[in-house]
Amino acid sequence: MGQISLDEDDCLVRELDSRYYGFLDLSNQKNAEIRNLVQQTVTKLQNYIANGHQNNAVTNVYDSSSRTDQKDDGDTKHLDTETKEKALVSVGDDENYVNALCKLGHLHLLLGEYSEALSAYQKYLRFRENSYWTNHTFMYGIGVAYFKLRCFKWAIKSFQELLYLSPNFTCANEVHLRLGLMLKHCGEYHIALKHLQLALLYTYPSTFSELQVKFQIAHLYETQNKHKAAKDGYEFLLKEKNISLELKADVYRQLGWMYHCVECLGEKKERETYALNFLQKSIEADPKSGQSLYLLGRCYAGINKVHDAFLAYRNSVEKSEGNADTWCSIGVLYQQQNQPTDALQAYICAVQLDKDHKAAWTNLGILYESCGQLRDAYACYLNATKQISFQKTSSLFRRKQVIRMKKDSIGLSKGLTQRIKFLEVQLSQAPLPSITSKRRTLCSIEEAWNLPISLEMNSRQQQTAQMLPRQMAKQSPVQGPPPPYPHSQLSQSPIPAKRIKEDGQQELVQHNNQTATQLNSNLMNISETLSQRNLIAMPGENKKISEQSVVDTFDDISNDIYKQNETIKLERLSQDAISNNLTEDSKHNEYNGDTSSDLTTSFKIQMDSKQLMSSVKLLPIDEPPVHFTILQVNAPPPSPPDCPPQKLTRDQLLPPTPSVHLENKKNAFSPQLQEFCLKHPIAVVRGLAGALKLDLGLFSTKTLVEANPEHSVEVRTQVHQSPDENWDTSQGKRVWACISHRSHTTIAKYAQYQASSFQDSLKLVLPQDESDKGFQGSQAMSDSDSKDSVSNSTNIVLKRKKNKINSKMLRFGTNVDLSDERKWKPQLTELQKLPAFARVISAANMLSHVGHVILGMNTVQLYMKVPGSRTPGHQENNNFCSININIGPGDCEWFAVPDAYWGGVHNLCEKNNISYLHGSWWPVLEDLYKENIPVYRFIQKPGDLVWVNAGCVHWVQSVGWCNNIAWNVGPLTARQYSLAIERYEWNKVQAFKSIVPMVHLSWNLARNIKVSDTKLFELIKMCLLQTLKNVLHIQEYVKSKGVEIRFNGRGKNEASHYCGQCEVEVFNVLFVKEQEKRHVVHCLSCALKMSPSLQGIVCLEEYRLSELQHVYDSFSLHRTQGLAYTQ
Repeated sequence: MGQISLDEDDCLVRELDSRYYGFLDLSNQKNAEIRNLVQQTVTKLQNYIANGHQNNAVTNVYDSSSRTDQKDDGDTKHLDTETKEKALVSVGDDENYVNALCKLGHLHLLLGEYSEALSAYQKYLRFRENSYWTNHTFMYGIGVAYFKLRCFKWAIKSFQELLYLSPNFTCANEVHLRLGLMLKHCGEYHIALKHLQLALLYTYPSTFSELQVKFQIAHLYETQNKHKAAKDGYEFLLKEKNISLELKADVYRQLGWMYHCVECLGEKKERETYALNFLQKSIEADPKSGQSLYLLGRCYAGINKVHDAFLAYRNSVEKSEGNADTWCSIGVLYQQQNQPTDALQAYICAVQLDKDHKAAWTNLGILYESCGQLRDAYACYLNATKQISFQKTSSLFRRKQVIRMKKDSIGLSKGLTQRIKFLEVQLSQAPLPSITSKRRTLCSIEEAWNLPISLEMNSRQQQTAQMLPRQMAKQSPVQGPPPPYPHSQLSQSPIPAKRIKEDGQQELVQHNNQTATQLNSNLMNISETLSQRNLIAMPGENKKISEQSVVDTFDDISNDIYKQNETIKLERLSQDAISNNLTEDSKHNEYNGDTSSDLTTSFKIQMDSKQLMSSVKLLPIDEPPVHFTILQVNAPPPSPPDCPPQKLTRDQLLPPTPSVHLENKKNAFSPQLQEFCLKHPIAVVRGLAGALKLDLGLFSTKTLVEANPEHSVEVRTQVHQSPDENWDTSQGKRVWACISHRSHTTIAKYAQYQASSFQDSLKLVLPQDESDKGFQGSQAMSDSDSKDSVSNSTNIVLKRKKNKINSKMLRFGTNVDLSDERKWKPQLTELQKLPAFARVISAANMLSHVGHVILGMNTVQLYMKVPGSRTPGHQENNNFCSININIGPGDCEWFAVPDAYWGGVHNLCEKNNISYLHGSWWPVLEDLYKENIPVYRFIQKPGDLVWVNAGCVHWVQSVGWCNNIAWNVGPLTARQYSLAIERYEWNKVQAFKSIVPMVHLSWNLARNIKVSDTKLFELIKMCLLQTLKNVLHIQEYVKSKGVEIRFNGRGKNEASHYCGQCEVEVFNVLFVKEQEKRHVVHCLSCALKMSPSLQGIVCLEEYRLSELQHVYDSFSLHRTQGLAYTQ
């Protein structure tokens, strides 16, 4: 690199920030000079920060992008900053001091010092709590630091906010990939797939290859049990000519293990042949792969080739000694060959490496029990039931593994618990040991813990054999003496912790011979099932992705993929495409930062369209417009609110439900009823059907079958439980995750099930086989439903649960579409009897102004229920109000939380590792009360109407056999509109599609209604302002690219458009590209990912600019004495 002067050094360091992470490898010797320079700068910055005063040697290396995010207004508040820091830093020097913290974080990140980087970033965040979102390089840097330190909750939050604020960020492809990996790990498969697919679109320089992303997508399908899609994805990769040997080895390994495990891929003999072939090819491609050797051993063991299995295991140990699964499988092999001493040593190796290895502890207990050593068996079984791992790592990191353990051991924990209780009884009654007792077959746990590994088991060089215990000690964070005998568990027994009499033991074993045999049969395969918790969810956990791990998604996948990046020079970085992107992104930061206050003054709702157009022309068009929001200008990223701070009493946590009883039609149409409903989070209108003389029989199952017997019904298969409980039967505890799997049938078939269910209840019998007859041909559970419980791959578990645990399963008929007036005219006509504010279609209903159908929102849906049918916890789409009428004959029980507390419910979902938006959850009431969250609870009887106000969180369970009808309404109030657009923007952050197109709706409202509510007017006008500004800016940018904008117009009742990639609403300016013989609409951001010059993409316009300007100018505050809307 040559000699560099001090000025050049400062210039080079000033350019460095988090965006260079993964592109500049400072660990490579060829970049030693740059590394030394960075380390020197880090020292200077640390000294400057420690001294808290101006240091001329470092003031010129502050990150230019960090400067752009600050506009000190003289009233800066630093929450939770230390008194010492406040004293050291004066107001004049504060900006430099804070920027130095951010710069220090960047440099630590590039050096791979993630803890130090996170510390610096967090200190910066304390000073910039109210403006951190304007510094995108900071958000990216802290997200990477969280990612590397496995703080996935916070990494996901940082990355989601960054993409919301700047979808064209320089490293957006890296962000999408990491989000995809983390969300896949957390079981959020639908959103993970979306992010991985978006990562493929970018033309930006990247630290990963297209094939590696496609491998992750195929692995995601495998994790979901979508085996055909996974197999097709893996086979596609093998056909690629430029696939690396490392990636090829990973693909072969995954295919081999799939053929070994997945029955649907063919006959067992044929599958085993394929499995062995693929695993051997994997080893040929990567001879150092201990994981492939381990899986090869598992396959050999499965077909009883014991010698070959042992050789594979031994070779695996040589490649990767610290693998508890391998040692556990070796133990199983020895145990099957009746070599208990060798099996004991192998299991001890496994639990020394991983004290939480449930399979090894369980098998070790079985081994001891088969040898008549009940006290050792008892200790092992107790250790098998512990969850030590939760003390060592975050629950989010372990979530997938814990789920796998639950799935693969349905009923096992219960069996272990029963076994432990049995042994407790036997040990308490056992006689004291005597001198004449027979010698033990195996040594105790304490003795075995310190035994050397036998040469027969580990026939390796003496040096390696001596290194192994040290490596184990180094890799096991909790290495030490073996877990002690749990004497406290046997406090009632006077027997000391010694061996019991052999002859007494023989009697015990003989007494429970049948139980022990069954337990042994079930648990001998525990290592073959529980050990798969890593193989299925994250196979190859210690393997590489190309140079590191393809499957270990949480090790750095950027620095080790392309070797050419290791020799990259900083001078080169400043000249290539990355530098251009960095410069472009700095402009984004500047636009979001320095000019934010100018934007606030430049764009106001008081301006007319001509003034707006003039202001837009002053905006830069050399880079794409930043992501726009319909909220206030320069608003922070939306996030769940904190709960109200007021401490509630027990009575306040159980508030009475607002309800009103209608006696006649006049009461139903009184304005006071609407005011009553709008005033409360939820309300029950009792006696509505009787007061309005509604014919609820039109919605009865009998009438529905007569009208349209073949009409489609979505079916949810659920576990029947009492309304205020939600138990995980395998773990014996209350949980939030709610089992709910999707399939489809017809009204006639569900009616048959509903009727037979009622008849069976009268006979007090539950013939499962008969209730299944009505669903033949429709029982294939869909694994694409985003509301499935925990993960979409648990459909197999249902049968296992039904058979082993005898949990009563039920089927809930949901989302029956009643929108077709030709099919359901009598039903829809009957609903016209309702008061205007509750009707499906009304001028006072925002959703009637959308201009097209949104199923279930501005149309009626029907629900067919048997007792126990659950609608899991949720808020309505885009926080719109909801109407629900119970048709009867049975009741429904409702639970509801006011919208002000939805942030607290969201946090509890996260705490329980359930997605608030995508997951299926049933809150534990005591958890809510502990968090000071009130819950309404009430019964909805036939003929009662439940009004769910905007944003109210609710969940419902049927008490009896009944049908319900429901739809959404949007009263023309500022509160309703405000909550709707807030959720619209938060959905963008969460990559969740808003099915109500709020921009399109807002323009239709401006066309169709006169608004007299000042607050509502300002909110709608702001949306129009932001949208029109964005449309004008996009059009100017597109024209600067030389792309023609063609007028396309809109058809009558044409649905709103959403981006085919990221699913955000696209308004007026559509970017269309042909994909798979379909014309797909994209937003500007996704169009630029595919083609930065927009070549090959057609740009269409829905509305003439003059029309939008006219609507914008014509929308004004309507002065009137009356209500803000009419009925």
